[in-house]
Amino acid sequence: MSPLGFNTADCESSTRLRARVLCSLILSTLVVLASSCSSNKASLFAARTVTDELGRSVKVPAQPQRIVSLAPSITETLFALGAGDRVAGVTSYCDYPQEARQKPPVGDTLKPSVEKMVALKADLVIISTASQVEASFRRLEELGIPVYVSNPRSIDGVIESIDRIGELVDARERAHQLTDELRRRVATVQSRVAETPRPSVLVILGIEPLITAGAGSFINDLINRAGGRSISADDTADYPQYSIETAIARQPEIILLQTGGNELSERLRQTPAARSHRVYHIDVDLLLRPGPRIVDGLEQLAAKFHPEPSEAGVRTEQ
Repeated sequence: MSPLGFNTADCESSTRLRARVLCSLILSTLVVLASSCSSNKASLFAARTVTDELGRSVKVPAQPQRIVSLAPSITETLFALGAGDRVAGVTSYCDYPQEARQKPPVGDTLKPSVEKMVALKADLVIISTASQVEASFRRLEELGIPVYVSNPRSIDGVIESIDRIGELVDARERAHQLTDELRRRVATVQSRVAETPRPSVLVILGIEPLITAGAGSFINDLINRAGGRSISADDTADYPQYSIETAIARQPEIILLQTGGNELSERLRQTPAARSHRVYHIDVDLLLRPGPRIVDGLEQLAAKFHPEPSEAGVRTEQ
């Protein structure tokens, strides 16, 4: 018994009991935290099987964290989905949005460096069949890096692809919001031009030789949706070569040139498009990249083909 009347043994016993209880609580907390961290980590890196746009089964991480994009359209899509911070590498042609230019390059779309992708610890590579090399594709798979192939062939296909990529990179809600808005904008354009005459259109993607857009190209679909009619829509090649004589013979009422490209050749100034000053420059990135901005391209084409009444009298070359 202590001088103050306390039982020292009881006090020591009580102290030990409290220590054991406290220790037990700490251990329990640590176990819960460890279990939670383990669960989160498992969720982060757990694999799941998806079907890409070529119908291939691909095992991918549930939440990919280091994504390499091998096409400008894919890069634009990933940033539009809010996944730009998880883009680990891009091609040298991925220049939109501005933030994409700060990402490590892995080469161009035709010759990407597999070694650079491995060094970047890529856990997912997304490619577009429009610009990829099969040899790189195979090497990545041999190294255990999953490859998802995007393969849209029309505006509807682009929007569907955006939804699927959103699912792929765990950005479902943002993908649904984005694609709903894109579908609304497409419907608005189509409603506006539904009852209008369809001018004949020549798209010039190259001068020597003259290269235009065929039936299977995105541009052909855009021209149709915007209320026009491509003079090369009967050509089965995506981007066929045309002779100047053929282009003149088909009498295009509108000619589209690339922004920053060559001016109209002297011989093509014989066309109805040139005579009525309906030769326009347009950013072909909006027409050739199957990403979210393809709807911007649609809206711009519709405005050229079917200007509002207040603009109809102004048809100067732009």
